[in-house]
Amino acid sequence: MPASKTLPSRTRRAPRPSSRNGAFLPVVFLSTLAVLWIVTPTYAEDMACSDCHDDQPGSEAFAESVHGFLECADCHIETAEIPHPDEMEPVDCSMCHDDVAEEYLSSIHGQARAHGETDAPSCATCHGDIHLLVPSSDPQSPVNDLRLPETCGTCHSDPEMVQKYGIPVAKPIEAYHDSVHFRMCEEGEHAASCNDCHGTHALYAANDPRSKVFHTNVPDTCGDCHAEVTEAFQKSVHGIAAQHGAREAPVCTDCHGEHRIIAPDIETSPVFASNIPKMTCGRCHGDLRLADKYDIDSGSVPAYEDSFHGLATRSGSVTVANCSSCHGVHDILPSWHPASHIHKDHLAETCGTCHPGAGDRFAIGTVHKLSTDEEFAAVYWIRWIYLWLIWGTIGGMLIHNGLDFYRKFKNPLPRPPADARPTRIRMLLGFRIAHVSLMISFFVLVWTGFALKYPESWWAAPLLVFESTFGFRGWLHRAAAIVMIGAFVWHLIHVMIDRRARGCIMKMLPTMHDVTEFRQRVQWMLGFRKEPPKCPTLGYPEKMEYIALMWGTVVMVVTGFALWFENWTLRVFPSWIGDVATVIHFYEAILATLAIIVWHFYFVIFDPVIYPMDTAWINGKEVPARTMEREEDPESQPPLAPSTPKATTSADSSMGQTKQPAAG
Repeated sequence: MPASKTLPSRTRRAPRPSSRNGAFLPVVFLSTLAVLWIVTPTYAEDMACSDCHDDQPGSEAFAESVHGFLECADCHIETAEIPHPDEMEPVDCSMCHDDVAEEYLSSIHGQARAHGETDAPSCATCHGDIHLLVPSSDPQSPVNDLRLPETCGTCHSDPEMVQKYGIPVAKPIEAYHDSVHFRMCEEGEHAASCNDCHGTHALYAANDPRSKVFHTNVPDTCGDCHAEVTEAFQKSVHGIAAQHGAREAPVCTDCHGEHRIIAPDIETSPVFASNIPKMTCGRCHGDLRLADKYDIDSGSVPAYEDSFHGLATRSGSVTVANCSSCHGVHDILPSWHPASHIHKDHLAETCGTCHPGAGDRFAIGTVHKLSTDEEFAAVYWIRWIYLWLIWGTIGGMLIHNGLDFYRKFKNPLPRPPADARPTRIRMLLGFRIAHVSLMISFFVLVWTGFALKYPESWWAAPLLVFESTFGFRGWLHRAAAIVMIGAFVWHLIHVMIDRRARGCIMKMLPTMHDVTEFRQRVQWMLGFRKEPPKCPTLGYPEKMEYIALMWGTVVMVVTGFALWFENWTLRVFPSWIGDVATVIHFYEAILATLAIIVWHFYFVIFDPVIYPMDTAWINGKEVPARTMEREEDPESQPPLAPSTPKATTSADSSMGQTKQPAAG
């Protein structure tokens, strides 16, 4: 026990080391040996890898990669044995990325690879060389937003791969390059790339309910960026139908496209203003099969296309109302829904967006009118009457002129001497001015008017080049209408101030002599009369045409102004008045155009008596052949011809016209 007591005493008396830290030197030494023992094998291993694999990326590039903190053996676990086995297992990324690997194995790519399809992409296929991996935010990364389409396109834009595996969508990458999303990526903004819509590793076929692009999942996928739009869509009639399993109910991609999503203000976009009715909405609402399945009014699309709005849209107008202008864009609801843009309580406000001042006084009726609608009855009967009128009138003109041409061709009338000169005034200067103005404006009106009705025709194309920018066709049509009205007013003033003009117009009044002349001419044309009847200078052909001209001008001006100033028309009259004005304006134009071609052109161009042209509209003088045909008693001559057979020349005080001797 004494010994045991004295031991601590001796220990405490032991002298202190000369250095203050001398007691820790053994610990430091042993720790250093331990570190060298741990590190030295790894360092030797790395030195050994670089000795044999000098063709691999340099250490600097690997050090800067996302895997730069790893050692070779961390991924290449079979390298512990030297020499290495001849066939080593590929690197298993799931050792670190087990969650990602699980998603990949369940994906369409992982399943394909599990079934032996070596073409299916692996980790390295998309991410690149594992020794040079950089973050996806790096522009050099194969999975960077800007480069990802190129990476995916390695397979999806390869025609052989597309054909081999039956990939349904052809050239998706080329389409994506035209999209607004890719353009935003090029500008450095974040926008949807392949993985944003299809997923990153959990990629599934489009018909797989797990897919982000499955029909009912598309709104949520797009909603990752377009939350407000998606919220409005989910409450719409289309969104509700899609949620209830209606496969035909449109979702985002049905209207905007899938890969080639283009801004609405670009003409090639499906939601460009003039493309919406036919390319987007009309694709479903004009389908008879879908109309029957979902009880949709199949007549809405054709009714719209034949309306003023539809005709203007077909012509390329981007300011006229299309489907979305009235029904909404994403918040489309049925007409009975209180929040619908086309609910009866909101319809005046909706239409008032384009027609200021309509307001609550807007007497709106059925919009997409069909022939079966009760409100369409007026338009139906007017169209029916005009069709019969056109067939009867133009048909009668064709028969009349055909018989006249046949008789004159078979039994030519006497021709005047070759040196015969015009001697009788037929058109005063005032009439010629009105005629030229009317002729020019009429042809422009016909061209520009029918171009609205038939915008797809080749002859309408030149007028529609600038239609989407400032409505060139419409302004040209209105300008021609003003010229025609000006010619009409000029004619009225001329008749009022010129005595001889009034006398000529008085000769235009129908008389019983016209009935006799017509009867005798028909007898001659049918061969029951040897000689044609004597006719006055202004016979029934001229009278019929003049009366039709006056009547047609008034009708076209009244209906044209109702359509031109549609806001006033809609405020004052019910909506069906505009429909009536439209149908009258159109069919009256058809009747007038055919009458000019069949009746007027025959008597001034194709009539064998005056062929190739009656030049009275140029120089005011009647051609000698026509004078011989019309020659008769002086009482039947119009007042513009002198009453004495002696040639006189005196200035016309009103029109500056020179009088000529009357024939005979």
